[in-house]
Amino acid sequence: MENTGRHCASTGNAGLTRVIRWATHAMLPCCAVLVALAAVCAVPRLAHALEVQKLTCRPNGDSGSDVLGGTETRITWEVQADTDEAVAGLSLTVPDGSTFTTDDLRVTMLSGEDLMDREFIEPDIETNGETLVLTFPEAAPAGRFFRVELYDVVFPAAGGEMLCEGTYTLADGTEHDVEGIPAVEVKGVTPFDQFKAFLEDQAWVEAWNSNTFLRLFFNPVLIVSSLPIIFSGFLMSVAIVLVAFPLAIPFGFMFALMRISKSRILRAIAGVYVNIIRGTPAFLQIYIAFFGLPLAGVNIDNYTLGVIVMAMNSAAYLCEIFRAGIQSIPKGQSEAARSLGMSATQTMVSIIIPQTFRNVIPTLTSEFILLYKDTSLLAAVGVMEIVMYAKTIVATTGSITPYVVAALFYLVVTLPLARLVSMLEARLTGATAGTNAGPQGKKPAKSAGTMVPTPADHIANL
Repeated sequence: MENTGRHCASTGNAGLTRVIRWATHAMLPCCAVLVALAAVCAVPRLAHALEVQKLTCRPNGDSGSDVLGGTETRITWEVQADTDEAVAGLSLTVPDGSTFTTDDLRVTMLSGEDLMDREFIEPDIETNGETLVLTFPEAAPAGRFFRVELYDVVFPAAGGEMLCEGTYTLADGTEHDVEGIPAVEVKGVTPFDQFKAFLEDQAWVEAWNSNTFLRLFFNPVLIVSSLPIIFSGFLMSVAIVLVAFPLAIPFGFMFALMRISKSRILRAIAGVYVNIIRGTPAFLQIYIAFFGLPLAGVNIDNYTLGVIVMAMNSAAYLCEIFRAGIQSIPKGQSEAARSLGMSATQTMVSIIIPQTFRNVIPTLTSEFILLYKDTSLLAAVGVMEIVMYAKTIVATTGSITPYVVAALFYLVVTLPLARLVSMLEARLTGATAGTNAGPQGKKPAKSAGTMVPTPADHIANL
């Protein structure tokens, strides 16, 4: 037993020795890593780490935040020096083909909490092509924040992504590149922009705009610049009405049939729908749909929801148009068709519906015009149609002229359609008068009423 105990003790000591040896070998790489990290941390942090806070350009378009090429703008460049950097100068290079002036150049140094302490610097200014070199009277204290405002900057008319370059000089005279300057997206000059610039240089335009009323409502320069912007809204309005109106026609006709149905339930359903839609403002219906549905968890994109609301509103009015058209057909035609052996469905499809649609075409065209104009109500909920684009430009320019341009986009559709309605009404009136005429176009001495084609005539023409 004693020998066995000694053997176990010897075996245990050997195992413990092996464990200690393994732990020592495993810890050596870890210690080496820790020593290396300590050495890296002990090395002083390198300077030359000027940080770009932003580089932005003032919008010079008529709406939004667009920066246009070939048009004056302002560059605002903000940089933050490192805590051990004493900056003695800055330089900024604008893209090739750009121009600028230094008459209104402003350099501001900010410090303190929330950068509330400001000091204006008057540097020595030197320009070399597209490069602006600013040399401070004396090196700024380390860790300062600088803002450079460069005015009358004109980027190339072609537009594109414009990338500026910069350098900074430290108190010891060393020069370093500024990294991380963001690019500026510049829109190219369109023919409208060129024509706008041409108008701005005309003496008669200046004289015209000297009148307050003409400048506010009929500014020639703003008319030209607004046209391409509002045209995008025009396409949206047309896209809405061209989908909503054809969608409303079958629903309107279905409700019309329900309104004249013998079923009280169908008549009640159609009557409630028509009375609610026609009895409430379309503006209110739009608000309920665009703000109520999201609260109920139903999210639909603006275009689709705009089409649905416009179609539902128009269907209620088309219902009454179709109902009046159906009821305008003399009952004698239905009775005559039934006497010829036609069923109620055949009578409706072959006799009533063709005459109804022919008679209501002018009214349908008028409803299309009303629906197109009602798309302007969607501007209240952010749909980018004609009025919304015009409203954006008005907010930027303070002129009413964009609303006048918007009116032109409505008139370009409504006036031709109104003329078409007049022609259709005249044609239908002439056709009706022709049916009342006797031989050689003379009216009979006695007329029992308006003569209309008989069911036999329709059947003969099928």
